[in-house]
Amino acid sequence: MHLTYSQLFCYLGVLLCLLSCKPAAQTLQGEAPRPEPVLAETAPEKRANLHLQRIREKEQALQGYKASATRTFDLVHTDLWLAFDYAKKAVMGEALLTVTPYFYEQNTLVVDAVDFEVHEAVLQEGVEQIPLAFTYDQQALTLVLPRTFSKGDTLQVGIRYTAFPEKGSSESSAAFTDTKGLYFINADSTDSDKPVQIWTQGETEFTSKWYPTIDHPNERQTHDFHLRVPEGYRSLSNGKLLGSLSHGDGTRTDHWRMDMPHAPYLSAVVVGDFAAVDGGTVDGIPLRYFVEPKYQAGAKKVFAHTGEMMRFFSDLLDLPFPWQKYDQVVVRDFVSGAMENTTLSVFMEALQLNEREALDSEWDYIIAHELFHQWFGNYVTTESWANLTLNEAFADYSEYLWIAHKEGTDPADMHHFNAVEQYLDEAEEKQEPLIRYQYEDSEDLFDSHTYAKGGRVLHMLRRYLGDEAFFQGLHRYLIENALGSVEVHQLRLAFEAVSGMDLQWFFDQWFLSPGHPELAIHWDYSEEDNVLLTLEQHQDLEKTPLYKVPFTVTLYKEGERIEREFVLDRAYQQFALENGPGTDLILFDERQVLLAEKAQYRGRKLLEKQFVYAQSGLSRVEALDSLTSDARNGEDTRSLLQSALSDSFWVVRELALHRMLRSESDWEPVLSLENAILDLAENDPNNAVRSVALEVLAGVDPVKFQPLFYRLINDSSYQVAGAALRAFMDLEGEAASKKELFERLREEENIRMIAPLADYLTESAEVEGAAWMHDKLRLLTGESLYYFIGYYGDYFASRLDVDATEAIARLVALGREHPQNYVRLAAFQSLFGFIDEESVLKQAKSLFAGEEDEMVRRYQEYYLEPYLNGE
Repeated sequence: MHLTYSQLFCYLGVLLCLLSCKPAAQTLQGEAPRPEPVLAETAPEKRANLHLQRIREKEQALQGYKASATRTFDLVHTDLWLAFDYAKKAVMGEALLTVTPYFYEQNTLVVDAVDFEVHEAVLQEGVEQIPLAFTYDQQALTLVLPRTFSKGDTLQVGIRYTAFPEKGSSESSAAFTDTKGLYFINADSTDSDKPVQIWTQGETEFTSKWYPTIDHPNERQTHDFHLRVPEGYRSLSNGKLLGSLSHGDGTRTDHWRMDMPHAPYLSAVVVGDFAAVDGGTVDGIPLRYFVEPKYQAGAKKVFAHTGEMMRFFSDLLDLPFPWQKYDQVVVRDFVSGAMENTTLSVFMEALQLNEREALDSEWDYIIAHELFHQWFGNYVTTESWANLTLNEAFADYSEYLWIAHKEGTDPADMHHFNAVEQYLDEAEEKQEPLIRYQYEDSEDLFDSHTYAKGGRVLHMLRRYLGDEAFFQGLHRYLIENALGSVEVHQLRLAFEAVSGMDLQWFFDQWFLSPGHPELAIHWDYSEEDNVLLTLEQHQDLEKTPLYKVPFTVTLYKEGERIEREFVLDRAYQQFALENGPGTDLILFDERQVLLAEKAQYRGRKLLEKQFVYAQSGLSRVEALDSLTSDARNGEDTRSLLQSALSDSFWVVRELALHRMLRSESDWEPVLSLENAILDLAENDPNNAVRSVALEVLAGVDPVKFQPLFYRLINDSSYQVAGAALRAFMDLEGEAASKKELFERLREEENIRMIAPLADYLTESAEVEGAAWMHDKLRLLTGESLYYFIGYYGDYFASRLDVDATEAIARLVALGREHPQNYVRLAAFQSLFGFIDEESVLKQAKSLFAGEEDEMVRRYQEYYLEPYLNGE
């Protein structure tokens, strides 16, 4: 999963054109200048150079091919004894690996072990321990065996070591912002507001940062983990807790057993002070949620749908949850959105909410994503990172499946559409096959191709095959490859076996080729009863396939909705729709199933019909967006907006309100809708709609609705309460009431309430607000901290009566030390409120020089560019 945040500025690239000129040759008077001789390649030379270029491309492809890891040994089982040195951030371990030669005879064993001190290696034969010679390069440990072992032999190798996860971390990816494998959080307890924790994150191949293993996705093992932890802390791991042994010295050892084989990167350990929330059982599978104690009540709501999700996915796949139990834990400073370790999913701290905050929780999609991985990714695992989308596309698509089940088709289609846009945005920069054997680093594969495009491809395949064949195909794929590793062809063969269809064409164009269709759509209404649809494919055919595209056309006529299916399989193709008389509306791909860029012209009348007739909420959103995109059409769109305010789809209602916000200086067209807007603010079932309605009322007549704002500050939803508080704090005057509200709400910890209070302090004469600002900066974490940093910087930069020395120091510390890259960037940006101070500029340059994240560096360089000239 990805942790995403809003980009504040676009990074500007500069293209430098170097022009050169050559002085003209001296000529005799009256003679025309003689042209320079042009040395053109002969035809044979062109052919030879082209041939050489193709050879180089082929050689590069061969050399860059990323194969699945060769299996010389099969890792059967790992026994592991771990203790943790919090002061040194080190792991003291003893590992006993049970292995067997995979096929060929072997006299050496190579295991992955990154940044270890290896103290001893032995071959365990009964009670005898035979010392092993070894070589070690800080990445791999090569053990010299005392004799040659053959297939069928089983040997046990013991390794005693100390691991230092913080040494030598490699570059991060879009999905994971760090690669230590095992993380000590607040290990020295210097931050009184942050708990002491340990947690692991092994994907892609970082489990070998904390124990020696064969760290590849096509490997599988069972394991016993013996974890020595402080008595006051709880340990969590894969499988089941078999028992605990107290040592009488303030520590105990917990014994966790994973008795079903899974890939090493899915191994997990979490240690800390967590409260356990019992989620009940589903078909005998126990569910538990773990959070910091003060968030226990909120966790019951945040994770409340887990049991229902598990039943839904089990029924959909006709395969019960395949593991022993399912735990979910929220940790501090996680390096991704979440991670699907087998039986133990780990989540970022944004899911750690109090009971009131949980009312606005929108985290079901990420909870579903990690749960679906327990089937797709854990039970059946990609054999190589080149096939990563076989894990992530399914998890991504599970979000659509769950939302459609729980909230309905319209919200699911909206989620799907946003994913399409996410992929298309990335496709402007690069276009790669979903199955990629050519890449520099496996971390590069965690992108919007693997996730968003992969999920959309599955959506198209489902629509093409039909639900019954699609889900039976998934069932067959899981059963045939249970507890094994797969490549893309096994998925295709499962669908073909169920459907009886040849699907090579689909997999060739969508999984094994880059790009997507670029469609030009033309309508000819000259014969109203037989409308002619023309489609053209405009993508670059040198790099991208000519697609075979099954698609639907929807007819609305005489009160009926009729859906017809067609197939585009040419660059230019026409379709006579034979729609007949009485046709009110015709739509191409109404529910936006196709992953394609689509260009078509529809005039205002057709868009208005689309808004009135379309059953798809997404289609109505599209029509309303187009019809109201021009703010100058306020008077013309009043009736349209009025209709939109009562639409069944909340996104339509919210969009209509956002369009009203653009009225700004002219609220007259909105006044007639005042009662409808007031009703939405008070009673809409969606809190996002209520909050935007309050913003509109604040623009229409803030004084009139002052009592409403004041009352709704106490609403149970922070989303609504925060909007009401902002509206009230933006009123002219009311100094006494604002002061009273600040004092009453100053202990709030939710960013929706904190932000309007911070604005109030910046605009008021409250000098003592500096201490409050410092306290909130220390309190907030994750995305809330990211948003607050801007308010914090504005306060100290704009208030000349407040000393900014401490604020600058704190921003510099965040910009240098915070584990989240987006927080470091926000802190760096806020320093520019003080950049005219020579010492601040010096520190900003120092942050830039020390930053290792390439994305952050690009933005930093953009901000610093005016100050770097001449250096």
